[in-house]
Amino acid sequence: MISSKKVDVNQDSHSTFTSKYVRTSPPRYSTFMPNQSMPKDTAYQMVTDELMLDGNPRLNLNSFLTAWMEPECDKIIMSSINKNYVEMDAYPVTTELQNRCVNMIAHLFHASIGDDDNGVGVSTVGSSEAIMLACLAFKRKWQAKRKSQGKTCDKPNIVTGSNVQVCWKKFARYFEVDLKVVNVIEGFYVMDPMKAVKMVDENTICVASIFGTTMTGEFEDVKLLNDLLLAKNKQTGWDTPIHVDAASGGFVAPFLYPDLEWDFRLPLVKSINVSGHKYGLVYPGVGWVVWRTKEDLPDELAFHINYQGSDQPTLTLNFSKGSSQIIAQYYQFIRLGFEGYKRVMENCNKNAMVLKEGLEKIGWFDIISKEIGVPLFAISLKDDSRYSVFDISKSIRRFGWIIPAYTMPPNAQHISVLRVVIREDFSRTLADRLIANIVKVVNELEALQSEVELKHFHRMGQSYSSL
Repeated sequence: MISSKKVDVNQDSHSTFTSKYVRTSPPRYSTFMPNQSMPKDTAYQMVTDELMLDGNPRLNLNSFLTAWMEPECDKIIMSSINKNYVEMDAYPVTTELQNRCVNMIAHLFHASIGDDDNGVGVSTVGSSEAIMLACLAFKRKWQAKRKSQGKTCDKPNIVTGSNVQVCWKKFARYFEVDLKVVNVIEGFYVMDPMKAVKMVDENTICVASIFGTTMTGEFEDVKLLNDLLLAKNKQTGWDTPIHVDAASGGFVAPFLYPDLEWDFRLPLVKSINVSGHKYGLVYPGVGWVVWRTKEDLPDELAFHINYQGSDQPTLTLNFSKGSSQIIAQYYQFIRLGFEGYKRVMENCNKNAMVLKEGLEKIGWFDIISKEIGVPLFAISLKDDSRYSVFDISKSIRRFGWIIPAYTMPPNAQHISVLRVVIREDFSRTLADRLIANIVKVVNELEALQSEVELKHFHRMGQSYSSL
């Protein structure tokens, strides 16, 4: 017997998708938050539904950032996600783990520290913050020396290439330092050390070398830069140093190219930054900056606070930050060790080679990247008159792939490329599928262009026949 009791249609249902909360649109651009609360499962579902329209991080080949970690590390991250790193008195073990990471990185980069000494460095939110700290150290040391010599110190500059990441331009603008830029040229997409050293003057606080350029993944020749700059310093009496931006390459070169001299083995390299959330194999956001010695880091950059319970030195631009990524970095170091990182980088490199060789066989592309660098490759079309790499980038999104297309820096901006970054979670299966999808997309673009040209030919023929 059917009940005649009137049903209240406004009553919340136990089913999430029949709830009144999913029958109305959530606030989008309103300046007000909702007036009333909603059930937690409904809020969760609403947010999750919207996020489904984001791209898949595993298929985002634009990003250098880690998109996969082991489940055990995921658990460690969640167990420490509520720890504020800056509260060192409350979380002393976390501080100790950070210091261990700094020591491991310093040794990896051949810093001259004894077994009982500590490396000089700190964790950061990413390489952008790390670069700003390193450059501030250079600026302060340069200013102090100029003042001691009775010279002006109001026009500092940094010499670098036009292939630098935007964080270098941010530092220059935010902290009033000029950038003296060596433009890249077609076929040579990294800074020319000879041109860079010629630009160095008495106001140069450092020369920045990019070790794993974003554009093509190449390593700049830090060894040649060091040798040329040593000669100029000897000639002029200056002591212009080098900073190595190893955001991408710092966790690649030690494992794939151990004999390549680019780090503290070179005397003018005074500081290095590296991104833990790139080939350090940790989720975003953790970076590291390490200095050659304590003398390379001015004391005035460290602040001491005691309102967290004890005297605590703080060096970062950012104050509060989560501990979980620092702890995750320590997990990866002890979990994988040197051997494990080496295997990961070798596998990334092999998959990059598979893609490179597969696309070379097709015959449509020129490979822009060099053999030695981070595991990525940049390609340009042999003939871009019919369609462009931007068309390929747009079309391949329907398969889920996110592959950027962009133009090269000034003096080479007429070159347009596609770039594919290979990370730990990119398998041989995905490599084969990506090649197949690129082939399908290019064939479709070829067919579409041929159809357009045929229609144009017919229209022209009709126009002539009517004359």
